[in-house]
Amino acid sequence: MQGPQQNGEDLNHQPWYHGPLPRQKAEALLLQDGDFLVRASGSRGGHPVISCRWRGSVLHFEVFRVVMRPRPGRPAALFQLEDERFPSMPALVRSYTAGRRPLSRATGAVASRPVVRQGPLRRSFSEDTLMDCPVRTEGFRDRKWSNSQPADLELTGQSKEDHSGAGTSTIPISALLRTGSDPMLLKAPAPLGTTADHLRASDGQLHAKAPTKPLRTPSLALTDASGSLPTYCELVPRVPSAQRMPPGQSCLETESPWWEAEEEEDMVEEDRCFARPQADVSFCPPDNPSCLLGPQNRPLDHKVLCTLRGLFLEHHPGSTALHLLLVDCQAAGLLGVTKLQRAAMGVASGLELLTLPHGHRLRLELLERLETLALAGALAVLGCSGPLEERAAALRGLVELALALRPGAAGDLPGLAAVMGALLMPQVSRLEHTWRHLRRSHTEVALAFEQELKPLMRALDEGSGPCDPGEVALPHWAPAVRLLEGEELVGPLEEGCERLLRTLHGARQMARDAPKFRKAAALRLRGFQPNPELREALTTGFVRRLLWGSRGASAPRSERLEKFQHVLSILSQRLEPGC
Repeated sequence: MQGPQQNGEDLNHQPWYHGPLPRQKAEALLLQDGDFLVRASGSRGGHPVISCRWRGSVLHFEVFRVVMRPRPGRPAALFQLEDERFPSMPALVRSYTAGRRPLSRATGAVASRPVVRQGPLRRSFSEDTLMDCPVRTEGFRDRKWSNSQPADLELTGQSKEDHSGAGTSTIPISALLRTGSDPMLLKAPAPLGTTADHLRASDGQLHAKAPTKPLRTPSLALTDASGSLPTYCELVPRVPSAQRMPPGQSCLETESPWWEAEEEEDMVEEDRCFARPQADVSFCPPDNPSCLLGPQNRPLDHKVLCTLRGLFLEHHPGSTALHLLLVDCQAAGLLGVTKLQRAAMGVASGLELLTLPHGHRLRLELLERLETLALAGALAVLGCSGPLEERAAALRGLVELALALRPGAAGDLPGLAAVMGALLMPQVSRLEHTWRHLRRSHTEVALAFEQELKPLMRALDEGSGPCDPGEVALPHWAPAVRLLEGEELVGPLEEGCERLLRTLHGARQMARDAPKFRKAAALRLRGFQPNPELREALTTGFVRRLLWGSRGASAPRSERLEKFQHVLSILSQRLEPGC
């Protein structure tokens, strides 16, 4: 394992690193195109983010930290931006600034002038580990070194160098190596007493009793003593309820996220008897004040669109897919359903409600969500008025998001249907030059779209696609909802009858397996820390106001859809006339 870094590779010694700087303050420091700085994002658990001004807008690029299993002679983590990985954050910045390489293919933004930090660096507890900087603290007490603990888990701040002699590298005390398939557990140093309280799953290191088998369940985030919001670097093993704390000791615990808490209620709900419905239930969240849109906004506000573009560029497709899964589960009434709503609708989830006569309102809301998200996805491509590469990069982003939503990944089939609806929309599919550039520049992505995603979407629409709760978290409800709302099936009569029977059978199976889908969704979202802004940006109400404005959002649905289809057709013709 590597020893302390030299000043040239220590992130805290870099003049362009500003520590945990809020987004708004970072944007105020970037005045000209090419200005950039690196900060620790508060909304992304302290991950490094490159903030850069380009073409009059400030863009934020999240750098992913890939944790490596410790080995002599190699770094503890790699830093990744786009497809390339670097052994340190300074090495990444040098590569992009010295060669004037674009930070992303989609934007073409080039970071050329660093904004130098003024004053001392302000740091957080999580930064030492996230930024791969050494921590120097005193050991708690002398003890004999032992390799008998699970995966050499170090809880007392002692390093192998103290017990193995000279020449052995040191391990930062904030790093707890993962065991089995668990993610790396990171914890700020604490006194021995509090360490014993918080890390109960490793009692074998604090008492003579042999340690129990390490847990493989995901971890539970705790708040620190300062009361700050939990981050993914403050994880401790979840302890089964059968293990009790000794008298006089206590452990600070916080409630699980509501999508994890609901998982524990499933056993109770499965034994729940049917009750006569009392009202037509809606799962649309109330129109609370938006942190991205003002109380009165115009359609397609340019400033909001730029903010959203930077927000989506900050997140990996896998992270965006989990955000979309969370919002889709709420919209479909699979997660986040209150006891009053369950009592009012007479069933346990929206997947059951949408198959019943009094689920008319929910079916209309789901159809509008599917159509609205598809229009927003098409706008992400057709709104790129820059070079051809920019539109091809937007197509690539949508295809990668669809791959992250497919069965076996996030398993959000309604989200997959919305993204594929955008890609297959006539105004987008007619862009021959853009698709040709995608096939030439991003061949693997184009092949995945043609050979995997399109056949999968066709099978799902015909009712023959995958629907196992093991690989699917939220099933494809669109065929059943359209059928129950009176839409006619397209195709020959014989094929239409078979498709009708498959759709009805799939609807019954979807309602029957609703508890299994709820468990599968909660399992995928366990330990997930959503970004509040991105989560809001994916709600139906926000997208509706973004596309049609605060006034136009209240117009009839058919009228709004028809007008926006016309807008997309005009944009498509302007991009590639005569195709």
